[in-house]
Amino acid sequence: MSGDNKKTSAKRVRIPSWVNYWGWGSGDMLGAGAQAVITGWLFYFFTTFCGLSAVESGLILGLPRLLEAITCPLIGYVSDNLRHTWIGHKIGRRKLFLLITIPLLPSFALIFRTGHGFYYYLFCFIFFELLYTMFLIPWETLAAEMSTDYKEKAKFAGARMIVAQSSAILASYLPTLIINQLGSKDSPETFFVMAAIFGGLFSLVVLIVVLTSWERPYGPAELSAKSQTYGGVKLRVLMQIPGKMFRDLFSTLRIRAFRQHLSLYLGGYLSQDIFNTAFPIFVATVLAGATLVISQLMTLMYAAQLISVMVAIQIVIRTGPTLAYRIAISLFGAALGLYLLFFLVRPEGFAAGMQTLGPNIFAAFDPTRAGFSASLLFWLFVPIILAGLGRGTLNFVPWSVYNYLPDIDEAVTGQRREGIFAGVMTLVRKLAQSGAIIASGWIIELGGYVSPKLHPGQVIQQTPEAIQTITLLMVLGPLVVMGLGLLAAWSFRLNASTHAVLVHEVERLRSGAVDAESENNRQVVEDLTGWRYSTLWGRGR
Repeated sequence: MSGDNKKTSAKRVRIPSWVNYWGWGSGDMLGAGAQAVITGWLFYFFTTFCGLSAVESGLILGLPRLLEAITCPLIGYVSDNLRHTWIGHKIGRRKLFLLITIPLLPSFALIFRTGHGFYYYLFCFIFFELLYTMFLIPWETLAAEMSTDYKEKAKFAGARMIVAQSSAILASYLPTLIINQLGSKDSPETFFVMAAIFGGLFSLVVLIVVLTSWERPYGPAELSAKSQTYGGVKLRVLMQIPGKMFRDLFSTLRIRAFRQHLSLYLGGYLSQDIFNTAFPIFVATVLAGATLVISQLMTLMYAAQLISVMVAIQIVIRTGPTLAYRIAISLFGAALGLYLLFFLVRPEGFAAGMQTLGPNIFAAFDPTRAGFSASLLFWLFVPIILAGLGRGTLNFVPWSVYNYLPDIDEAVTGQRREGIFAGVMTLVRKLAQSGAIIASGWIIELGGYVSPKLHPGQVIQQTPEAIQTITLLMVLGPLVVMGLGLLAAWSFRLNASTHAVLVHEVERLRSGAVDAESENNRQVVEDLTGWRYSTLWGRGR
């Protein structure tokens, strides 16, 4: 096996360095940073400053995702197949999309302008989501293309997640900094300035990605296919694209590891979508805090997520993703349980203690402060830190796994399809997120929540039924989807050892092998792919 590994290493054109890990990973300033702003603030911004109802806000956040049932697989498919064209050969099948987005990304700030109606915000959000998808899918494929080594792939995922959590910290803390500069406690201008800063950062990091990453070199079969279609694409070929695209899309679900991975992915991310939608309103109604308190609590949570990612990198490298996922669920679940207990008990003196803190909730740590309370300290910080520790790992695990999926797919199909996998993941994620956000908005409004549009920038008194609905949604929704995700992926077996076996067997299949090198290798490959060994490398189609 060592001889084959040396042969594999010899084929590698470039070996990634820290510049490549962090250069590529910087792209999650857009990938996760935009989502941190959108899921953390946009629903709150719409209902608080724009006069939109919870249902309207949910529709704006959810409907654009439905359009991506077409755009996600299309971009993934086109990105994979641009290798057949002159422009893909000269510029790059992935980097072409990245370059298009660079001058357009500052339009993100247009979403955070007040004084407009439902359709303005809907169309602005649709436009940005299209740009976001044009970046995200090609970008996600690059880490899988730049390395086949398990540990290197984990380092790419780790760099990405550290940048992601750092961008989330920025998204949560920027309102505090801007409020301190503008001097307005609850102003929509805070969010516009924040979005303008992020829009500029988005363009910058995409440029960094373009300069520090590379695409997988063409193999002999791809060079042959390119030369056949280099002179132009026939109409017949164009007409076949939709059918082939959707066949490719659904064929990914025939890979067992990918189905399990989607369970982990959706369980981890949908739980956070529901939490993010309800949490700012929970803070405003149950914890009696305004924008500053929400901003500072979210900052603390994302800081804990950053620490969690650093630990999760080591757990995934040493044991695989399933144990890390179980630990994450336990931590996040404990946080949700504490928030439910807080709602039921309403600790005495908490509201009065909050009033004494002023604009800085971290003053609660000062034991010399008049009115210092250990109970206030516990309820204000322990649940949100536990939530952050769990959420950071929930974010990291699915994307650490994604980098290995094209290797598993190659064993089944004999093809490299990084783009279509990124497209399917983004599609499934956004459709599920759309449903979660729309449903959350509908449930919040059904529970009696009233948008404070008549009192901009102020927290109005909500009914006990509305507050109870928000709390139960924030607690029970994430617990249910996390549990379902874990149940579906309980037997997930991908780790460093099984991945090494898989890569070794792919090299043998590429050389014409029809039988596994050993019984253990056969079992490992069949467990990951869900296919009998005799049907691998396209023989089972």
